[in-house]
Amino acid sequence: MPVTVKSRYLGNLRVENTHLQSGTKIITDAPVDNRGKGESFSPTDLLATSLGCCITTIMGIVAEDHGIDIEGTEVEITKMMSESPRKVKEVVVEFFFPPKVYSEKEKQIIEGVAGTSPVPLSLSSELKQTIRFYW
Repeated sequence: MPVTVKSRYLGNLRVENTHLQSGTKIITDAPVDNRGKGESFSPTDLLATSLGCCITTIMGIVAEDHGIDIEGTEVEITKMMSESPRKVKEVVVEFFFPPKVYSEKEKQIIEGVAGTSPVPLSLSSELKQTIRFYW
């Protein structure tokens, strides 16, 4: 199996991550509340972002399959940490759909796939995933 990401520790609690297929780079930085500068995504920010992006992607696939236009949908992702042990305890993902007319059936189709993509299914059941839809 080919390597997906190559990471290099840069010092000062920063890591450069390279997606080998595309060459795209992401720098992570420790958050301010954990000895970092907070100048980039933290690893836990990426976890929360991955959850939101994975749900958005599967909704996009299903929307395309059913001829539903959700282009322009905005997503707000909120990560909440617990102190002991220090871990992500909840991620809230809120979807704000563009001002278009969606039928109840279309809404059900889109909302119905929210927890069925790889990231939500891969995370621990201890992590609370709160998903909200605003049509």
